[in-house]
Amino acid sequence: MKILISTDIEGVAGVFHAEQIRAGNGEYERARAWMTAEANAAVQGAIAGGAEEILVNDSHGGFRNLLPDGLDERARLVLGKPRYLGMMGGLEEGCDAVFMIGYHSRSQGRGVLAHTINSFAFARVFINGMELGEAGLYGALAGEMGVPVILATGDDVFIAETTDLFPGAQWVQTKVAHGQGSGVTLSPAASRRAITAAAETAVRNLKKAIPFRIPAPIECRLQTQTSALADLFCMWPTLERVDGVTLRFTTDSMQAAIRTLNSLAAMSFMLR
Repeated sequence: MKILISTDIEGVAGVFHAEQIRAGNGEYERARAWMTAEANAAVQGAIAGGAEEILVNDSHGGFRNLLPDGLDERARLVLGKPRYLGMMGGLEEGCDAVFMIGYHSRSQGRGVLAHTINSFAFARVFINGMELGEAGLYGALAGEMGVPVILATGDDVFIAETTDLFPGAQWVQTKVAHGQGSGVTLSPAASRRAITAAAETAVRNLKKAIPFRIPAPIECRLQTQTSALADLFCMWPTLERVDGVTLRFTTDSMQAAIRTLNSLAAMSFMLR
């Protein structure tokens, strides 16, 4: 059994401020160590549950936050970008299930450090009429490949908006959000213990999990943060302008939709 552990940082216990998620300061260095430790907790639980092979995907920002020399040696690490599958990089090797560790709620929500893919560029993302955050988008990508999400961790807002997408999954609430940058958190040690226990249960109960699938064709409706971003994105000939800050496009797969969104996110750096 092979498990992919996709690890973000905003949902990690103890993380509340932008300085903790951006390289170049001491608070980030502490937070990336907590992120690595939560990934290791998931590795430990997965192996206890019967997993035979584990890939850990660094899924935050530039995809090079996890500390390779701090990672459990029983796992292999997916680092760096660009990569076609983004936060699901590693699924191309053939995996049986996905853990989402340290995830966060979608943009315009009230969760800690809430955003969707690119906080500068994207306000809201809808797939076939359903508003989704990163967990929903990438969970649907995994589901398209026949792989279920069986464990997810993050704050209470993230869990509330995501639970219905992944029937049979295990959930760990690492903190309670009081706003974008405030709340009440478990200690890192308590969070790790909870993640290890949930990971073991998730692997043992794998057969109960159901992949989250969105049938093609895939229509993506994207609301941008500014009209200037919509101007820029609609230079892409296949994108249709709906209004000042809304555009849409249609693809034949979630993978194509994800690749388009990530390409638009990269384009947005032209306006920073």
